[in-house]
Amino acid sequence: MSVTLLSEETKKTQNLQLLTLKHGENRVMVGRHRPYNLMLNAASKHFPSIASDMVRLQTNELDVCEGHYVDITAEIWADVIDLLDVVEVTKREVDEENSSKVTIKVVFPSGEIQTTEVSTELRVDKFIADASQTLMGTSGECPTKIRALHSKDGRLGGLAMRGNRSIGSYSIKDGHSIILRVREPSRCKKPVIYLYSPSDIDVSVKLSLIPEWSLSVIYPVVATEDHGQRLEWNVRTHQDGSLTEHNSGLDVSYLFWEAETNSQAFPRSPAYKPQPVDTFSPISSSLDDMDSIVIPVNKATVYLDKSLKVLGLHTEARTSFITYWLPSFLKHEYIALRFVPQAAYERAASLSISPQPDVVTRICMLFKGICKEHLANWTSAQMQAEKDVAWWVDVVGVDPARAGDTSLFRVLEWGGMEVLI
Repeated sequence: MSVTLLSEETKKTQNLQLLTLKHGENRVMVGRHRPYNLMLNAASKHFPSIASDMVRLQTNELDVCEGHYVDITAEIWADVIDLLDVVEVTKREVDEENSSKVTIKVVFPSGEIQTTEVSTELRVDKFIADASQTLMGTSGECPTKIRALHSKDGRLGGLAMRGNRSIGSYSIKDGHSIILRVREPSRCKKPVIYLYSPSDIDVSVKLSLIPEWSLSVIYPVVATEDHGQRLEWNVRTHQDGSLTEHNSGLDVSYLFWEAETNSQAFPRSPAYKPQPVDTFSPISSSLDDMDSIVIPVNKATVYLDKSLKVLGLHTEARTSFITYWLPSFLKHEYIALRFVPQAAYERAASLSISPQPDVVTRICMLFKGICKEHLANWTSAQMQAEKDVAWWVDVVGVDPARAGDTSLFRVLEWGGMEVLI
């Protein structure tokens, strides 16, 4: 029996990458997320009794704390993250004046309106699950196909509500409405896969989708399995970046696939179960004021080019990405967008490549159009648009330096989805 001992250097590297979150007697080890919002979301995911906007991060490990637990704010998070081993997670205290219930109108997909009283601390996903009990009885709609929107006056076009946030985080007052709408079918458009190898090699590329998706278009065309959720390409790579697909003999620049929502995959049970915030799913994809940026449409191309460049996309890939999505952008006044963490995207659309690449870069963008009248709901996202685009590197989790190393076997994929609600 052989025993592998970790070097001190390896242990130090692992410690810098990992952090322990503690809530009561429960502890969980997580990635050391540098964006503050991602750490709040991670805490909410692992301790689902706390909505992400109610999470409070504390520490007593630093000398300045003098042994007391002290709140860690967004302003100093980047300065202290590498100094901490354990972060205490607690629920932010709400004073009696703000800890209350509100009387709202719930607008169901059928058009029926009911008045109800809800706690401002209730998570949105729990509210939808409770409302789905009524939905199943009145409209027959599957609860996992329902999305909530906040509207002050009950009109359509309200602000989409994130499942892991509390009702109160949307400043909902007495008389406001929560509109429940059936999610429109969505499609993951033009994911293209480039393969770059230092020498010509034969490569197997297997793609497996979660049940919520089914492949709708592929090129080069190969057989699919499991009701259109799995496929395999066998190709020969060439040093100029082109590929030869063995089955058809076609020479191509990349492998192409699209997928659409598989309505048969929606579970019929209305039971409440908090969804992990870093799980990407076509039926629950959303953009939020805290995890996205919002920019005028006339600034979208420059912003995207800068962002895609720091994420590791070469000139042709950036140009193809932008020109593909530009017609959809131009239908709107403002654009909200974010990039999906690569690990979450991989769980939804798994790539298995043999021989194993040295580096894989997968970029998936979510976006939606925003009208001028709704900009007040996106104040944080507008401020985040002014940040250095390099923050997306940590959010997505890519290694741009290795992605550009021509001595390595590299895989690059880009694609996106328009969020319709």
